[in-house]
Amino acid sequence: MAERRPLPAWFGWAVDGAPGIAFIVTYLATRDTRLATWVIVIGSVLAVAASLLFERKVRPILAVTAGLAVVFGGWSLFLRDFNIIKMKMTIVDTLLGLGLFAGLAMKKNPLKMVLGASFALSDHAWTVLAIRYGAFWLVSAVANEIVRRTQSDHTWVIFRGAALGVAVVFALAQTPFLLKHARQDGEVELPPPPDLGV
Repeated sequence: MAERRPLPAWFGWAVDGAPGIAFIVTYLATRDTRLATWVIVIGSVLAVAASLLFERKVRPILAVTAGLAVVFGGWSLFLRDFNIIKMKMTIVDTLLGLGLFAGLAMKKNPLKMVLGASFALSDHAWTVLAIRYGAFWLVSAVANEIVRRTQSDHTWVIFRGAALGVAVVFALAQTPFLLKHARQDGEVELPPPPDLGV
């Protein structure tokens, strides 16, 4: 039986980001909040299925964000309230950010536990990376809440699309830090962009 080839690094990024991108594209093309919500719910289920099929596992962050997308999306559809799906972003980002800082306070590093097998860093470097990601998620949560409360649905969707781009830039910006602090015996992989709950 032939050995499975490892998937390219971009595959995980694509699976994680596809539901959010499909949500944004659907809304901008139709201006239909219910249809866009259906798309993110179904897209999240398909993302988990694709991860299981091709990666033979579901990464913890994907499992959490997809599960919450289904719960909040379903709730939003049932109550016919688009604001619920908008609130999900604030809740997810806040939980992820606080989870990282709480882990660090307890002398554990959730980011290292999730991504430690992907590349080798010193404990100090893992701590710095966790602080950066935690701060990014908390800032994203605050920004989402401000836009959600003060702007129209259309503006909010544009904001979330821009936020996805910022997340990718943020992840790419960690490359010099990773290269500088990588242990010689480990391969360096870029960590995925911070999931923004879309």
